[in-house]
Amino acid sequence: MVLIRNKWEPIEDLPVNWVALASSELESVAEIWRSQLEKLQHSDTLKKFNEQLSREWAIETGIIENLYFIDKETTQLLIEKGFQTALIAYDATDKQAELIVQFLIAHQDALETLFHFVQDGREISLFFIRELHQILTRYQKTVDAVDVFGRKVQVPLLQGQWKQCPNNPTRKDGIYEYCPPMQVQSEMERLVSMHLEHMKQRVPPEVEAAWLHHRFSQIHPFQDGNGRVARALASLIFIKANWFPLVVTRYDRDEYLDALEQSDNGNLSSLISLFTKLQKKAFVKALTLSKNVINDHEPLTRVILASIERLKARKQKSMQQMQNHAFELSHHLENIAEEKFGAVAFALNNELKKLESSYFALVERSNERNADWFRQQVVYTAKILEYYADTRTYHSWIRLKIKEERQTEITLSFHALGAEFFGIMAASAFIEYRDKTEQQEVIFDKPDILCSEIFQFSYTEQENFVIQRFQSWLENILLIGLDQWKNQL
Repeated sequence: MVLIRNKWEPIEDLPVNWVALASSELESVAEIWRSQLEKLQHSDTLKKFNEQLSREWAIETGIIENLYFIDKETTQLLIEKGFQTALIAYDATDKQAELIVQFLIAHQDALETLFHFVQDGREISLFFIRELHQILTRYQKTVDAVDVFGRKVQVPLLQGQWKQCPNNPTRKDGIYEYCPPMQVQSEMERLVSMHLEHMKQRVPPEVEAAWLHHRFSQIHPFQDGNGRVARALASLIFIKANWFPLVVTRYDRDEYLDALEQSDNGNLSSLISLFTKLQKKAFVKALTLSKNVINDHEPLTRVILASIERLKARKQKSMQQMQNHAFELSHHLENIAEEKFGAVAFALNNELKKLESSYFALVERSNERNADWFRQQVVYTAKILEYYADTRTYHSWIRLKIKEERQTEITLSFHALGAEFFGIMAASAFIEYRDKTEQQEVIFDKPDILCSEIFQFSYTEQENFVIQRFQSWLENILLIGLDQWKNQL
């Protein structure tokens, strides 16, 4: 007998604590982005950014569903150059290049439909959801199915139509039940009705996007393509808020599926947190744009004028006030980090000295003379985490140094974020090991990054909320860092 791992039940409304699940940090960053958007509205820089984000969305939404595979190098090429069959090598994918491009164009058209939908001021309806499915699956003619003898077969895909047969997948741990075909219409009507009520209540975008995505996935109204439609609907919520489409990449897949499973068990917070993280990532990238970013084809005079304007901006009084708030908040977090590192160093030092008198642990903090230390490591970390670290506007660091046979250093860096300073700060963390050769020369490898995402905060956020988030992030950094130190002993 096959176990029913996830029994279908009618969809539920928002959790009672949905207000507490919203991210104050995300709204703060979004507010700063809105203040900069007008400056960039008609720039080629923003246009290029949006085009590339659109292509990434189109590519990754199919990869997540195993509709096709495209290797990393080709993916980046398609994002930068556009969807051309000539860019797809024979061994870069698992399907014919012509079919791949058709899928990508369909996905991109669906995303474009979302933007037009918002511009026209329309509201989500059953007709629109079916239309969206039809666009997304335009070039997908068949879908996998199982016949009465248990054999895998290909059957025609019903584009833009509700499913006519159950689509309950059998996985390793059992059967996952979705809404029975006879109840799809009524459940979808309930979904749309609840969503429209949420819009009246002004439910935050990250909460509504996660709720709508999950409840739609629970219904699974279509024969195939439900994941793509779910991510499109979540993207629609963000686009309506003037944010960015939800780009869930292959690298987010495990976290994404785990968050959906937790949502099945009544915990929507993990999915909200993931969507928040992905939106933050998009905002961070967007905030590195500037109307003064000049491409290689623009005349030298514009570069000079842009430089002068940037220097003027730095002297503005409002900028100074913004800096003061942001820097003061950073100082508070640095004090917390120094105290936490100090407690760890004290505990370590007592134990290390028992083993060998030359062993020790201590904490160091930057000052005016050495604030520029670790710039190279900070820039390297920022590149990996895909943001711009501005260490010229602000840079400070806290370091936990552990000395036994070799020297281990866990370093926190506090710096401004973005090519231009808009009041957003970041903290990153990395670990380094320093050894000595027989000639007593100090050698060390590239830093190992301790954070899967940066800790970011803005001058508009309430200090107590920032501190609460930071303490949790810092605790995790220390656990990971000390565990890595232990493993290399």
